[in-house]
Amino acid sequence: MMEIELISFGKISDFIKNQTIVLTDISNTDELKAFLETSFPALANIKYKFALNNNLVQENRNISNHDTVAIMPPFSGG
Repeated sequence: MMEIELISFGKISDFIKNQTIVLTDISNTDELKAFLETSFPALANIKYKFALNNNLVQENRNISNHDTVAIMPPFSGG
């Protein structure tokens, strides 16, 4: 069992509020994605990225106790 901080941005924050969640049987970002899309079905219908401890996740990454995971919708620079 582990505790992570979940931070959401943009339209995602409309249905996932910033919170600390307790996870069991989840050890990486792929498993977290599946868990969140089951818990928040609206998330499955949009594109988003994770940032783990302020680093953008490009591939599956391990999650540790007390990590911070941000969920971000697509964004563009200018």
